[in-house]
Amino acid sequence: MTDNAVNVARLSTTQDDFGTRLTALLAWEGVSDKQVAERVEEIIDAVRSRGDAAVIEYTNRLDRMQARDMSELTLGAARLREAYEGLPDAQREALAHAAERIRLYHQRQKPESWQYTEADGSVLGQKVTPLDRAGIYVPGGKAAYPSSVLMNAIPAHVAGVREIVMVVPTPDGVLNDLVLAAAHLAGVDYVFTVGGAQAVAALAYGTQSIPRVDKVVGPGNIYVATAKRAVFGQVGIDMIAGPSEILVVTDGETDPEWLAMDLFSQAEHDENAQAILVGWDAAHLDAVHAAIERLLPTMERESIIRESLASRGALIQCRDRDEALTIINRIAPEHLELSVGDPEAMAEGVRHAGAIFMGRYTAEVLGDYCAGPNHVLPTSGTARFSSPLGVYDFQKRSSLIHCSPEGAATLGRTASVLARGESLTAHARSAENRLGDT
Repeated sequence: MTDNAVNVARLSTTQDDFGTRLTALLAWEGVSDKQVAERVEEIIDAVRSRGDAAVIEYTNRLDRMQARDMSELTLGAARLREAYEGLPDAQREALAHAAERIRLYHQRQKPESWQYTEADGSVLGQKVTPLDRAGIYVPGGKAAYPSSVLMNAIPAHVAGVREIVMVVPTPDGVLNDLVLAAAHLAGVDYVFTVGGAQAVAALAYGTQSIPRVDKVVGPGNIYVATAKRAVFGQVGIDMIAGPSEILVVTDGETDPEWLAMDLFSQAEHDENAQAILVGWDAAHLDAVHAAIERLLPTMERESIIRESLASRGALIQCRDRDEALTIINRIAPEHLELSVGDPEAMAEGVRHAGAIFMGRYTAEVLGDYCAGPNHVLPTSGTARFSSPLGVYDFQKRSSLIHCSPEGAATLGRTASVLARGESLTAHARSAENRLGDT
């Protein structure tokens, strides 16, 4: 082995134990620690009973702050505007460009209310209503994520949410102006510099200073994920997010260094992130592996990438394009890159993926920041039944039923028979009252 050797698994679908090895590689359960769950429950209970005082106490302890009251953990609109106006021109323009693209994309998602009238005059339909208040959790600590602010808050704003409340941890009191500027651009109404389970609890139950919300969205660490699971039912949540994932499919024609960097782009998030390459050209997989070893020492987050690739990464050789599709749908990746000659045709066979990046020039990173579609995506195989965050996550639907006298009689006879079949006579008589003389 050379000094630059990278310990990344090499798998082949021809191996007898391929299925077992793939299952082991994909295994992830991020909210399973009993001690974490107990600690989170303690924090939630404290916030429910003591409100602001508990939020301040845990924020001071866990984020090394010295706040005396909530005013020191609250940022107003003027501070957000100041952050935006104070950015270097290039950053301000890039942030505004990304925000506009994200807004335009999500405006196309906005559903409309509808209704129709039946022959007897009865009206049926659906009424779409935005949530009153949404809570946006933005990670802090190791890194700052202004893109996360845009991706969570802009769909809520487009949906028509009346108030958007953002929480963001600021360990040691360090504020990030890009994050605050993004909040200004995205139309956030309240910003509180708190994080962790205490922030989720405050959003779910409300405190003297932090308003109670209807839904909590946004990624966080294991404490945030555990808290979101614990408060679900009291409020809505978007999803329980696991580590970031990328699955790249290559037909052997894309520059190996491009693919190596695409894998790095997700592996650098943290040691638990997952980067997998699938292809049917063995020589090309070797070339990508060589590019990984050549480029990795040049990366600022080399140690994180190296650990991610060693623990959860893989280069998988399959027989052909059809077998690659089988692997895609088995993994149901958060991010899927189809770095092939005819990505549109291949995408037709993809049934499970959070976001599909098609063609050699469509790097996944463009979706992280500015392509337009949301980067809050289902992880850990949940793309089998979940979708990206969108406008629809900040709206709810009410059914509309308006019966004419004739419609009430027609439906009443059917309802009466079914209700009596269930021995629910009050149901039946309620329907029968409106049968009239028919």
